[in-house]
Amino acid sequence: MTAGQTVRLPSVDRILGDAVCLDLIVRHGRVQTLACARAVLAELRTAMLAGAVCEEGASIAAIAAQMDERLQAQSRSPLRAVFNLTGTVLHTNLGRALLPDAAVQAVVEALQWPMNLEFDLETGKRGDRDDLVEELLRELTGAEAATIVNNNAAAVLLMLNTLAQEREVIVSRGELVEIGGAFRIPDVMTRAGAVLREVGSTNRTHLADYANGVNERTALLMKVHCSNYAITGFTKSVELDELVPLAAQHGVPTAVDLGSGTLVDLAQYGLPHETTVRETIEAGADLVTFSGDKLLGGPQCGVIVGRADLIAKIKRNPLKRALRVGKLTLAALEPVLRLYRAPDLLAERLTTLRLLTRPAAAMRAQAEILLPLLQGALGASYVVTAEAMRSQIGSGALPVDQLPSFGLAIRSAPGARLSNPLGALEQRLRALPCPVIGRIGQDTLWLDLRCLEAAHEAAFLAQLGELRA
Repeated sequence: MTAGQTVRLPSVDRILGDAVCLDLIVRHGRVQTLACARAVLAELRTAMLAGAVCEEGASIAAIAAQMDERLQAQSRSPLRAVFNLTGTVLHTNLGRALLPDAAVQAVVEALQWPMNLEFDLETGKRGDRDDLVEELLRELTGAEAATIVNNNAAAVLLMLNTLAQEREVIVSRGELVEIGGAFRIPDVMTRAGAVLREVGSTNRTHLADYANGVNERTALLMKVHCSNYAITGFTKSVELDELVPLAAQHGVPTAVDLGSGTLVDLAQYGLPHETTVRETIEAGADLVTFSGDKLLGGPQCGVIVGRADLIAKIKRNPLKRALRVGKLTLAALEPVLRLYRAPDLLAERLTTLRLLTRPAAAMRAQAEILLPLLQGALGASYVVTAEAMRSQIGSGALPVDQLPSFGLAIRSAPGARLSNPLGALEQRLRALPCPVIGRIGQDTLWLDLRCLEAAHEAAFLAQLGELRA
């Protein structure tokens, strides 16, 4: 701005009457557009006092452009779709299991219509929301009864609070796990009002340790699946079929927290075997808790299955209402459970299993197609190669076993003059319209293609041009 030049800001009425702003009002509403106009004008007045605004910057067109950009940013949801190229299929920070089409359609219908959530259509009386999935869970697990809460931590909390408040629960010291978010079994027990009685040592626990720990205050013998770590070497643990007779001898139930519970033997799909819920029930467990959004491949929830009398007690606990799930969770869970009735079609229809069983050869072919396009977008500062890599299931499932995979490895080109080139590129990938999430290790940015299915490949390629410097 030259000396003596006066910049005049347009009035709010003139701004809102402009054709561009009229379009903003249609898209964002008058209240939000008016507030945005006032905010932009206030910032411009402050800048004018500092002599930092020219006539062009104070024009209605310039102000409207600022408003458009700001209103779009305000309207953008912080929860966004991303490309998961980390190599972890069930990534806790990225929402874990992706729902199959049948579940997605069921949720859409539940969003748009009233549903018989707690209404018995046969009797016309109030029903129980657990009834919507209990029959399926009994069929698939062999349990007498089932109930659903909002996650597996809640399932464990509710079970302990119902059956072991102010009483002791015996757990092997080697099973006192901590999972993500500092969730620890001892802490959950404390919050549930139960008293932890740990037995054995970190690496070795014997049946005699459990037997010596039983007393008149014992409420449960509990096993916790060590789903996010493995102890190897000089180890000993007590199997469930050994523990059940001891519990029966003393008249106390046996509970098992499976964590990432699976309803089918994964070995039949070429994956490592993981103890199923049915196997656990058949081994004599009185109660089993597990997640819905891990290996099961459904929505976030916690499932408790087992003896009908114990489940009935759990459902009468006032905490059950605080921890219950809503219609969207049940709408998603029921069609996922139905898929398990056709195990021969499960690897095709259940998204989680389809990703876990994806052949490395298919990912190799995909990598060869994507490589030159990504290299062209990144330019000479980086070198992109197609390489074998290892995926993991994630969310505490099968912590030792990894899956052969294939993807793109990105390294800084020799002689490239960039500061922290891989960190800068990782940030650029996260800034794309649909962020791309990979992982950095061994001076390489790894993009594992296991979770990039053919249906999403075009969208991935369409935004690569924005990576060009």
